[in-house]
Amino acid sequence: MTQPASSFLPVSRKELDELGWDQPDIIIVSGDAYVDHPSFGAAVMGRLAEHMGLRVAILPQPNWRDDLRDFKKLGPPRYFFGVTAGSMDSMVNHYTALRRRRSDDAYTPGGRAGYRPDYASVVYSGILKKLFPDVPVVLGGVEASMRRFTHYDYWQDKVKPSILAESGADMLLYGMGEQAWKMLISLVKKGVPLSSLYNIPQTAFLRPQQNPLPPLKNAHDRQVSSHEECLGGKKTFADAFRIIEEASNSMDAPRLLQNVADKTVVVNPPFPPPQGKEADEPYELPYTRLPHPRYAKKPPIPAYEMIRHSVNIHRGCFGGCSFCAINMHQGKFVVSRSEESVLKEVEKVSQMPGFKGHITDLGGPSANMYRMAGIDQEICRKCKRPSCIFPNTCKNLNFDHNPLLNLYEKAEKVKGVKKITIGSGVRYDMLLGKTEQQNRDYALKPYIRKLIRSHVSGRLKVAPEHTSSKVLNMMRKPAFNNFEKFHEEFQTICRKENLPWQLVPYFISGHPGTMESDMKDLSQLLSKLGYTPEQVQEFTPTPMTLATTIYYTGLDPYTGKRIFVVRDDKVKRKQKGYFLKN
Repeated sequence: MTQPASSFLPVSRKELDELGWDQPDIIIVSGDAYVDHPSFGAAVMGRLAEHMGLRVAILPQPNWRDDLRDFKKLGPPRYFFGVTAGSMDSMVNHYTALRRRRSDDAYTPGGRAGYRPDYASVVYSGILKKLFPDVPVVLGGVEASMRRFTHYDYWQDKVKPSILAESGADMLLYGMGEQAWKMLISLVKKGVPLSSLYNIPQTAFLRPQQNPLPPLKNAHDRQVSSHEECLGGKKTFADAFRIIEEASNSMDAPRLLQNVADKTVVVNPPFPPPQGKEADEPYELPYTRLPHPRYAKKPPIPAYEMIRHSVNIHRGCFGGCSFCAINMHQGKFVVSRSEESVLKEVEKVSQMPGFKGHITDLGGPSANMYRMAGIDQEICRKCKRPSCIFPNTCKNLNFDHNPLLNLYEKAEKVKGVKKITIGSGVRYDMLLGKTEQQNRDYALKPYIRKLIRSHVSGRLKVAPEHTSSKVLNMMRKPAFNNFEKFHEEFQTICRKENLPWQLVPYFISGHPGTMESDMKDLSQLLSKLGYTPEQVQEFTPTPMTLATTIYYTGLDPYTGKRIFVVRDDKVKRKQKGYFLKN
């Protein structure tokens, strides 16, 4: 069952004509197929702009190889083009850890590869600037966000400048950019030229070095080593990353400035994490929750099939794992939806055609960080720790699981819902090794029991990542004995309740700091525990993470110490092979 095209944002000239539009106000160009669902960024930004009274069109996966007719068919927008590579960095989407081309793309009908270019943000922006030189281009999405500064690009094995310098785009919205998007739209609607907008939080832009930059209210400036200086020395590159990461983990972040050639990349501090209705708003827009009808006769879109009956309850992650893009993109501070908003969405899912009673996830970047935050926000305001739970759980962190248990209980009572399982990974290190008072006040043991008894769909995902304490410290992950304790707890509850569930641990090979002896030890320890790992991820250096910085420089940016790094593909394969030897 499909809904009419008029229920969606238009994607064709025919649909624009049927709406009586002579011209869209904004055209969003995306590397993903158009799915009108709050898990897809183009849909969220499109619906937000529509909610603000703008005419918005979507241009999904345009053909960049031919005469560029796809880019021309909607004409120019009145205000600007929004460009995103999609829900993933296009190079992560396209290539394995050994730089081999992938044969699939989960964000395309049938999982077919080849419907977006490498470095999609740069390619799309370049085409639009050539065809419509007078129309501004605004970048967004994870690819642009994680490449906003000088960064190491694994696929070309080179240090590249900010994506603003490579793409020719006029502005970049980084992170979860709804607040910046709304401010930008409100200003351009008033006739303010986009080229004059220097003070919108959570945006970045290029400015000629000789042009004085007006001061930014309530923020000081911090200079980051220039692109050319970062090219000249790995320690300089590492030091620049440390400044960038510290700023991203701060509530009172500076405005960061990085010179490249004769221009300056200006990155404004982010908005404060949204609260209340503002946190709920992106999820409560009039989505159809379906792929556009243009895909009706095409195979399913795998990424959509995976999340169609799931509900996102929070954003951000205070875990701070060294290899993960989440805290540099979504942020360290968890933003949770209201219980009312989540339950409304559960009701919508329960009424969808084809729903058979199973909610496949109530989660987010992690399963169990809902409604968690610092107890004293003034302490958080002064803090620059990259993680609230590593190397230990912050004493100022409220990690109460009662709100999550209450949410599960109420969601189970929604009409039509028969079962709720948790598909997101569980941070078991917040559940174990705590004081009796914390166990009691924060409902830690009740959460473990409830999770295993009622919300496992055969298998429960957790991510110990490694067994070596040295490697785990490099990853900013807890000691492996936390996993062993959780393994015992899981087995005990399953035996007591006669449940046939499996615990599925995720591991990473080839992470900086990992030596062959570490892999041998890992293999032996997993064998003793009776695990044959299925979920093995070979470390892939992705832009602007701590682990990637270490991979490129061979240095810990915080201590300056040299770190052992595996770069040879044969050695990488050998390390991964140990996962299969137990």
